[in-house]
Amino acid sequence: MSGDTPALHLDGIPPDVLSKVQQYLKPFQLSEAKLREVSDRLSKDLVRGLGKNTHQKAGVKMLPTFVRTTPDGTEKGDFLALDLGGTNFRVLHVRVVEEEQKVLKMDSQICAIPKEMMLGTGEQLFDHIAACLGDFLVSQNLKGQTLPLGFTFSFPCEQKEIDKSILIRWTKGFNCSGVEGKDVVKLLKDAIHRRGDYDIGSVAMVNDTVGTMMSCGYKDQSCEIGMIIGTGTNACYMEEMKNVKRVEGEDGRMCINTEWGGFGDDGSLKDIQTEFDMMVDKTSINPGVHIFEKMISGMYLGEIVRLLLVKLAEDRLLFKGQTSEALQTPGTFETKFISEIEEQDGGLENTQKILTQLGLKWNSVNSDVVRLVCDTISSRSADLCAAALATIANRIRTNRGLSHLKTTVGVDGTVYRKHPKFSEKLRATVRRLAPECDITFLVSEDGSGKGAAMVTAVALRLAHQSRLLEDSDGEVMEEEEEEEEDK
Repeated sequence: MSGDTPALHLDGIPPDVLSKVQQYLKPFQLSEAKLREVSDRLSKDLVRGLGKNTHQKAGVKMLPTFVRTTPDGTEKGDFLALDLGGTNFRVLHVRVVEEEQKVLKMDSQICAIPKEMMLGTGEQLFDHIAACLGDFLVSQNLKGQTLPLGFTFSFPCEQKEIDKSILIRWTKGFNCSGVEGKDVVKLLKDAIHRRGDYDIGSVAMVNDTVGTMMSCGYKDQSCEIGMIIGTGTNACYMEEMKNVKRVEGEDGRMCINTEWGGFGDDGSLKDIQTEFDMMVDKTSINPGVHIFEKMISGMYLGEIVRLLLVKLAEDRLLFKGQTSEALQTPGTFETKFISEIEEQDGGLENTQKILTQLGLKWNSVNSDVVRLVCDTISSRSADLCAAALATIANRIRTNRGLSHLKTTVGVDGTVYRKHPKFSEKLRATVRRLAPECDITFLVSEDGSGKGAAMVTAVALRLAHQSRLLEDSDGEVMEEEEEEEEDK
């Protein structure tokens, strides 16, 4: 556990220097008991977020996604996927092949969104998306076919149905007029209708964590948790309908987008926030918001390390008390440096190269201290993530009254994928915190593209099954009526 001294070359650090450095690192090294406490708090927050009268004030929002089941392996067909979440958007043609249980990306196209369009009218934006979608259909010889579409729209929305999603507010530099408070699916369909030269079939709105879960769920039908640990962090999982108080119905399950990055926004993580976390939060673009995310995700880890290195240098524990202009500049210590520094082979070399690049005068003791700092910060991130994941796995197990749960987590994000030790540390801590859960991890292949198509495919399968059920019910009723008449 990260509470133990990591397996690094600490012999090269003089004992007096090491003990002073450890004083700064101690608040980041969370004991198993503390992680269990964090897990218990999150567990209560999940219930608060699901509650009809408590979700408004809950830090963990627990948003219903209207995705009612994971793939069963019988889905098939051609689908379109649209992924809008930044200055570019992607259009994809995805084919689901039942025999091979494969989700194939046939082709895709990236379309830029000009800066002025990000601040123009909503009509302009959706006309542009509809035009790019039309061009793509022509280039793929798909014009004339009416294909279902999965729509990943990575902005805060309140989902009302699988095909109805209201934009709460724009983020990421967008501010198109006439979209906030409106149904984005309707705006897209209206724009396609204005063109009049093609049509699309049913639309399913997809959050990126749900896409991650669903793209893995076709390969592995026991996948019922999706997790992202990249620039930000979030997770979704299959919850029992009877616990989802904001949606009518008691039967079956629904995928819930937890928005766990907001855990701690009510001050519940103050006891584990260090002075460095508080500084990162204070100088961020959204102070007081997404406290949990700021301790874990790629957008912030490098900055926590930078602030620590500056402090250690000020206390003359690094670089003979000298920093550099680069190290004093926020954002210059990139999170990818942590991954490079922690590589098993070549990590020491990378450390020295990065320190030189940052204009610092270092010696071998300095590079060992920097590696220890990076290891401590990434270990805490993995431990906190593991505590949150254990909370969800334990909840699913308890919900179902099982003594043992076997489940799969579909996972994505650069921190999980690129950091050399992160996934291993995460798995080890989850095993300790959720011993009755046997968890397999599956890295998602393009959740926001293939996953969006998969959500649409499952929604179509369910609609088809329910039509068949209605037809067979109708036939039974007709037969009963005929029997009555015969009597």
